[in-house]
Amino acid sequence: MADLPPAAVAASVLAALALGPWLARLTVRLATRDDAATASPLRTAVTGAVLAAALAGVLQLAGLRPATLGLLWAAAAGVVLAGVDLAVHRLPDRVTYPTAGVVAAALLLDAAVLGTWTALLRAGLAAAAAFGLAALAALVSPRGLGFGDVKLLGLLGLVLGWVGWGALLAGVFLGLLTGALVSLALLATGRAGWRSALPFGPPLLVGAVLALALAGTW
Repeated sequence: MADLPPAAVAASVLAALALGPWLARLTVRLATRDDAATASPLRTAVTGAVLAAALAGVLQLAGLRPATLGLLWAAAAGVVLAGVDLAVHRLPDRVTYPTAGVVAAALLLDAAVLGTWTALLRAGLAAAAAFGLAALAALVSPRGLGFGDVKLLGLLGLVLGWVGWGALLAGVFLGLLTGALVSLALLATGRAGWRSALPFGPPLLVGAVLALALAGTW
């Protein structure tokens, strides 16, 4: 882990508090497809709290380097994607595609400045592998995995692959495990049935966060 001064973590919290209301509104508007929709105070508070934790976690794990810019963007995008998927079972391309571009550009800049070309190549290969295998799984079982999930896995492959192959495998495994546990909990409490369609994006994002936390030092 990076040894960051408290001021850096405090800055991430302040940034999250400033961006939280905007991201909460963006989440609601993407979910409802209504540009005039507003977020409730509860959603705004939850979005700000989750974003603050995500940004602080990225800074604590990655430190101050070019790649951190892309990872911070990905953290904010993940909060929005999870919120939209939970609400309407959809992962909007308007968030996924720009995030992939920003992360790729940040990793390229990191390689140019710090010489992390091996990590960049691994990230590209991991993104392609995650996307390809997920696309194949979606073709075999469209009800189990949507194409939004496929694109999300490609993005997570880019991030986790940059850290290492172990992080990618751990992230996918933990995402599947989280999804299975949530599904079992919903079934046990009667809040979902065997045929219920459940959003898969949030478990994948949780799995990625856990894998990055377990990776420790990058």
